[in-house]
Amino acid sequence: MLRRRFIAGPAAVAALVVAISGAMLSGGLGGRASAADVGTLAATAGCGKNPALTSGTHTIQSSGKSRSFILRVPDGYDRNRPYRLVFGFHWWGGTAVDVATGQTVQRDVWAYYGLLRLSNNSTIFVAPQGIGNGWANAGGEDVTFTDDMLRLIENGLCVDTTQRFSVGFSYGGAMSYALACARPNVFRAVAVQSSPGTLSGCNGGTQPVAYLGVHGIGDNIASGRSLRDRFVRNNGCAASNPPEPTAGSLTHRVTTYSGCSAGHPVVWAAFDGGHIAAPQDGAPGDSGSRTWVPGEVWRFFTQFQGTPPTPPTTTPGTPPTTSPSASPPPGSCAATYRIASQWQDGFQGEVAVTAGNGGLTGWRVSWTFTNGQTITQIWGGRNAPSGSTQNVSNETWNGNLAAGASTTFGFIGSWTGTNSVPSLTCARA
Repeated sequence: MLRRRFIAGPAAVAALVVAISGAMLSGGLGGRASAADVGTLAATAGCGKNPALTSGTHTIQSSGKSRSFILRVPDGYDRNRPYRLVFGFHWWGGTAVDVATGQTVQRDVWAYYGLLRLSNNSTIFVAPQGIGNGWANAGGEDVTFTDDMLRLIENGLCVDTTQRFSVGFSYGGAMSYALACARPNVFRAVAVQSSPGTLSGCNGGTQPVAYLGVHGIGDNIASGRSLRDRFVRNNGCAASNPPEPTAGSLTHRVTTYSGCSAGHPVVWAAFDGGHIAAPQDGAPGDSGSRTWVPGEVWRFFTQFQGTPPTPPTTTPGTPPTTSPSASPPPGSCAATYRIASQWQDGFQGEVAVTAGNGGLTGWRVSWTFTNGQTITQIWGGRNAPSGSTQNVSNETWNGNLAAGASTTFGFIGSWTGTNSVPSLTCARA
């Protein structure tokens, strides 16, 4: 048996110990998408091109730092087939290698939290490496790192943008939770295993996202319930306290919440155990061969095949949240502005850019905030603000648009008093 120490963070948990041994589930629950499934997918720029990335370790610059991740491309990769994309975030003190190889439990069998074996070459997997083997996400840098990985991977490989998922254990669970809060319109669903709390932050956290929580009753279960309940509320589910196994029963109980908004289920899987990644029924501790967790995660993720998340609805009395649409002039472009979600002092905006008859090789959208709004985070575009005027240009991967084609960029902003919809101008870059 191999024992490894998992520490949630210096300011949060002193030491969380997990002992993991054995093998994983046999057999597979997943498979290749059918032709009918592929017809509903949303493809990325990497589709139809020779793959620009291969399996192995890759290094990129993000927030001025050198960051790395391990990529696993399916065997027999088909450049014309959009693939599911799963991020696996390691625990405190763990590494990307631990996630990618499964060597902490059993090499290869536990790779990517046991999901690689179940995927049957239907999924691209990513194992990012945290700074100091953790996910403090200082200033949002780990969320930005995820954005940067997504841009690179989706420009170089064929990915289904409605099928992005994240899973993590302990500190890695906290990072998956941070993505649920900050990127609910990017990730289709997240699985949070035994997170000790919001160690990686929760910037936003007001929109719905499909959520699976896995937690042991002997592992500060109140923390897991609190994390879960945020998305019970966000997803419009009927509030309840699901039954959980009793101490000493060595069992687990899985509950699916009722009344959740379309496409935003919440599932709660509680087990009789402590801070462990691979609990089993009938015996204490971790067991890769008998654990039920990978099967639950895989079933949760694969239920969404080809189904994008339903955009959240605005509350009654909310002022108009979308700028008037316009047909782009020939050879130019048009842009529309949408307030996707709004909360006290903050909001999430989205801008759609549509190319005119001549197509685009680059674009720039400008507008002026008239009520003191500010942008604090942005993805899918590069902002060069000048006072209250925002000037957002394309990224390298979304600047080339065929005639009539569209792309979007989004941002998190702050506001006080009034959050009016500005008028936009769009031009070639």
